[in-house]
Amino acid sequence: MHRKARRLASAHGYTADVSEDAQAAADSLVRSTGDRVTAARVRVLAVLLGAKRALTHSELEAELGAAHGINRVTLYRILEWLTRCDIAHKIAGEDRVWRFTARPRTHSGEHPHFVCNACGRVLCLSVPGAVTKPRLPVGFRTQVVELTVKGLCDVCGRLPPRKPARGSRHSA
Repeated sequence: MHRKARRLASAHGYTADVSEDAQAAADSLVRSTGDRVTAARVRVLAVLLGAKRALTHSELEAELGAAHGINRVTLYRILEWLTRCDIAHKIAGEDRVWRFTARPRTHSGEHPHFVCNACGRVLCLSVPGAVTKPRLPVGFRTQVVELTVKGLCDVCGRLPPRKPARGSRHSA
């Protein structure tokens, strides 16, 4: 059976399928919380489920804004609610901008992220088992372990390196 799908345009030409399957999965996840099921909650989660990378509030707002009647404040509230319900999680970028992604079933709890040093793209990484927690001194307690792998994404890694600006300490 052919599924209808809309494409979400994003940086580097990456797209997310917002399919009927994503809509159905989002509806089911929102219902599983026992909280109110709203079209806005389901729509935001469906976009996150279909995204191939973590999305910023601004990217989500551009996709969902006026066309779906979801304003900036409502979107903030939905993202915080999804995070509180552990259906999505937020990742702090080097640029101090939060990025949001649906919490994949394979990522229960803590898992590593990849951050592109050139464009800021953030991805969840799959790892077998849990993230290793460091041994702490006696009396210390771990609350959260965050592991970030930094490098160049598949797009930025193909671009030629940028020349340093004139007058910088790296110029000859």
